[in-house]
Amino acid sequence: MKPRELQNLGIPKGKTMTLTVRLIAEAMRAGLSKSELRPTLVRIIASPSHHLDDPDFGSLARALLPENQPRDVFVERDTPAPWKQWGKDLEKQSVEQMVNACRLPVAVAGALMPDAHLGYGLPIGGVLATDNAIIPYAVGVDIACRMKLTVLDLPAQTVTSEPDRLINAIAAETRFGIGSNFTNRREHQVLDADWSVSEITKNCKDKAWAQLGTSGSGNHFVEFGTFTADCGIEECLDFWIFSGGQCANVAPEFLPLAIDMLQRFRIRWWLSNQASQVSLSLLNSVNGVLVCR
Repeated sequence: MKPRELQNLGIPKGKTMTLTVRLIAEAMRAGLSKSELRPTLVRIIASPSHHLDDPDFGSLARALLPENQPRDVFVERDTPAPWKQWGKDLEKQSVEQMVNACRLPVAVAGALMPDAHLGYGLPIGGVLATDNAIIPYAVGVDIACRMKLTVLDLPAQTVTSEPDRLINAIAAETRFGIGSNFTNRREHQVLDADWSVSEITKNCKDKAWAQLGTSGSGNHFVEFGTFTADCGIEECLDFWIFSGGQCANVAPEFLPLAIDMLQRFRIRWWLSNQASQVSLSLLNSVNGVLVCR
């Protein structure tokens, strides 16, 4: 495997990369096949502490342990990263969370939408661009939970003249309720991704497939109505909020890894009192690559 491929798997550059290349050559001379190589490395990268005695890659596993990773020290920004707010009279705590998020040393820019309300560490409706870093679940645990406005190419009176047509379209294309799924499963390119990068994603793939396209429960809803645009044209619209339940399984799995990283890098700042929800994972770290994938 080329260094670039190894780096994409989560092997950091430098001494660990050199060690990995050498161990691969030795393992293949000893009989390890090409088809076995990648899955073996993925397992070791995902959980190095479980493979310390591996006959071929034990030294790599030890090199990947958190305590053997390079240590950096991060300090809070002198001034918050620039951010923009849409809407007026937003919840005070949400605005404070956005300001605190922009104080992170990795923060580049932020945005706060009109639907802003208190999140775990970053407000729901908040967007934070970061430099070479991800946060496992700053807002919460719903991937793509959001508000979406869709303007339909239909006359405005369709809302009152053909409500069943709109309702049936929703009923055919999504499901509501905890644990809801599709009998005839949907297809999407996300299912072609490598779900074996970690045990939790591998174990959740079938459930994710069954729930692909569903809308969850709680405050998730669809609403039809009309609005008048600045140009004076009245249109039909639908208003969606989606849920992504698999993140509720995956994100907490990686949270301890991020907390460990905070401790190792001696990071002293937090986005909110619920510090554990906003722990940082650097993308060029083993765990950061796994969370991103």
